[in-house]
Amino acid sequence: MTKFTEEEKTLRRIERRFAKGVVQYGLIEEGDRILIGLSGGKDSLALVELLGRRARIHKPRFSVAALHVVMSNIAYRSDAAYLRAHCEAHGVEFVLRETSFDASTDTRKSPCFLCSWNRRKALFTVAKEMGCNKIALGHHMDDILETLLMNITYQGAFGTMPPRLVMKKFDMTIIRPMCLVHESDLAELAALRGYLPQVKNCPYESDSSRSEMKEVLRRLEAMNPETRYSLWASMTNVQEELLPVRRE
Repeated sequence: MTKFTEEEKTLRRIERRFAKGVVQYGLIEEGDRILIGLSGGKDSLALVELLGRRARIHKPRFSVAALHVVMSNIAYRSDAAYLRAHCEAHGVEFVLRETSFDASTDTRKSPCFLCSWNRRKALFTVAKEMGCNKIALGHHMDDILETLLMNITYQGAFGTMPPRLVMKKFDMTIIRPMCLVHESDLAELAALRGYLPQVKNCPYESDSSRSEMKEVLRRLEAMNPETRYSLWASMTNVQEELLPVRRE
């Protein structure tokens, strides 16, 4: 019987979950031109590695590039040379684009929302310029489940970030190929690969409630180790007959 090292086990586990997500949700098709949103964090660095390798050795055939957006008014120091080298090492074209936002122009929206919106706008603009039909984001299973819990808790809505989202208005499809990959596995991969973290000093980061929801998910898993799988299954197992129905 073949024995695998701990490193090999981690890589095989990630590849298996990655491939399952790609196939199960139909994320990649023949001739796709995919643009990765490369923030420089461990998740997007892993996505470059995983998609870059898949583009070389798997069918259907597709091409992939990566965009790093620099927000000039946020204290986020990017090592563009490192990001470029990382992309090139995995056969992925690297693109750099700079933009900014003015939080005073819309006080109804949080700075986090405005920053995210402007990054996303740059992603769509560059994707169109490069002839891409899909944008790949580095959200993993934990991100998706945390968003589900946040929407239930704060918005009173049962929804999250889907693995595949067709945006007809922009003639673009958003895909999340790491939708079944656990964040803990990506942390292990980052340590194994020695990913170089980017320096981030965002003055608005503490405003986010996501870090609190991470703790909620951890507590739920302490109660039931299968929590993440139950939550995931619940999204396709809605028992409408057992839900309240309004009589107008």
